[in-house]
Amino acid sequence: MGRYVSKHLMPGEKVAFETRLSAWCYISMRSLLSLGLIPFIQRRTREYAVTNKRVIIKSGLIRVNSLELNLSKVESVAVHQSLVARLLGYGSLAIRGTGGTSELFHEIDDPQAFRSAFQQAVDISTARA
Repeated sequence: MGRYVSKHLMPGEKVAFETRLSAWCYISMRSLLSLGLIPFIQRRTREYAVTNKRVIIKSGLIRVNSLELNLSKVESVAVHQSLVARLLGYGSLAIRGTGGTSELFHEIDDPQAFRSAFQQAVDISTARA
């Protein structure tokens, strides 16, 4: 479990699924120009998690950006994958919250499993209510 996610769990909250930036981020011009340093830092400092209460996404080393949405405040989680990305197991996530706010996250490992975990967490939380 990522350090940010584990530090910011609420009482009774459990991680249902966690993923990170895909290793395919090393195959890029950005990686070549930075000798792999930028993708290495990005891969180590980004966390994507679904808990039984929230979606938590954190990025950044010095300047930290985080998105924490209660499951009830997420309208949709969309997955975007090209054919190559689908074959290699990575893609982009578009998370839309209530009120129309939308966030896009690229090169995520197994985005289909992230969306599936989100849907299962929502189903469980609505069944309890």
